[in-house]
Amino acid sequence: MKIQQIYTGCLAQGAYYIESHGEVAIIDPLREVQPYIDMATKSGAQIKYIFETHFHADFVSGHVTLSKKTGAPIVYGPNASTTFDAIIAEDHQEFMIGEITIVALHTPGHTMESTTYLLKDEDGKHHALFTGDTLFLGDVGRPDLAQKSASMTQEDLAGTLYHSLRNKIMPLSDELIIYPGHGAGSACGKNLSKETTGTLGDQKENNYALRADMTKEEFVKEVTSGLMPPPKYFPLNVKMNKEGYDDISDVITQGTHELNPQELELLANETGALVLDVRSQEEFAKGHIPQSIFIGIDGGFAPWVGALIGDVKQPIVLIIPEGREEETITRLSRVGFDNTLGYLKGGFESWVNAGREYDTVNQIEPTDLKRIILDETEIFDVRKPTEFISERLPQAKNASLEEINEHLNAFPSEGNFYLHCAGGYRSMIAASILKSRGIHNFIDVVGGFAKIKSTGFNVTDYVCPSTL
Repeated sequence: MKIQQIYTGCLAQGAYYIESHGEVAIIDPLREVQPYIDMATKSGAQIKYIFETHFHADFVSGHVTLSKKTGAPIVYGPNASTTFDAIIAEDHQEFMIGEITIVALHTPGHTMESTTYLLKDEDGKHHALFTGDTLFLGDVGRPDLAQKSASMTQEDLAGTLYHSLRNKIMPLSDELIIYPGHGAGSACGKNLSKETTGTLGDQKENNYALRADMTKEEFVKEVTSGLMPPPKYFPLNVKMNKEGYDDISDVITQGTHELNPQELELLANETGALVLDVRSQEEFAKGHIPQSIFIGIDGGFAPWVGALIGDVKQPIVLIIPEGREEETITRLSRVGFDNTLGYLKGGFESWVNAGREYDTVNQIEPTDLKRIILDETEIFDVRKPTEFISERLPQAKNASLEEINEHLNAFPSEGNFYLHCAGGYRSMIAASILKSRGIHNFIDVVGGFAKIKSTGFNVTDYVCPSTL
């Protein structure tokens, strides 16, 4: 028996390859499916089943493409409904993979079709549980993503999840290996661990949601408190996972169309395409195409695209570091953004060499800011509210990046104000959005709060009325 976790850091997502005696099961595959096929081919094995734990909201799964390429059926748990052929498993239905068995355990609550998959080894012993978004390490799946489709409140779903955990998962052996669908950084939970595998016994001891003495009322209150609004692209990804999507190879072919500066400008004007610059924040600050939006490929790229752009049908043209064209388009497609129309050949340099106008972002080092800062200096911290409350500059106001467009009226129209995040990535995204909205009178603090703190600034960690 072979189990391999294929973890994608940018999505904080775990897919799984399971093999036994020439047969393979894939759980929650990414959209680019060729690596799974190659793994099976290298082992002389055949992909027999594709298991989906639920209709994912935060990424587009590769189930449809993988099924077309291999002939392997797609398996969902009870209550699932798709427009393509799929096996809708019954609770406790068993599937043989070589000499091992995978049992579908219906565990609704995150969504109503959510299903975990129990793996029994060659001797019939419970070996591992693939929990999807039902149980994470350190947390459980948020219960507010399926309300519209399930016609239930988040409290109803949380109560359902409580029973699923206690009736289906917690009675299992403490030695059972837990393979979750996500780790730290995912928007599908609040307090996910950086670890990507663990044991059920450890979760019973350390996961707040699995406390043995926890009542249903306590569980519902804790699980539903402190939830940030789900990113706008989530329902659109669910729709694609239910109804299907284009082959990623077609998306890449369209997206890798080369454009010169004139063609890029014309295409953006005619189609309303967003000019998305995925270079580093340092490069963007030094020069960028006016009105372009920065979301760097080397940060939390795809989730930020989904959260801030929202509409997966939005046409996009790209400014990309040389050699990373296919990677960028692939990562966009993972969250359903398939409408990339091309990229600027030669990168930003070709724009400059063509004599086109470009914009810059004013920046300041924390050491220089420290010399000029006053109590009345306007400083906006674009980190999450939880980060802001934990520790911040006393005069700072919180304008979290996720809700930056709701804060536009709070930024002063006269005089300079300062912008920072934790390390510089998010504040540069915010800077590009502000510039696209006609706000230019800000200065970005290089290195963000980490560098601010290391410079010896006075910081505070108590709650104050400076959150917008």
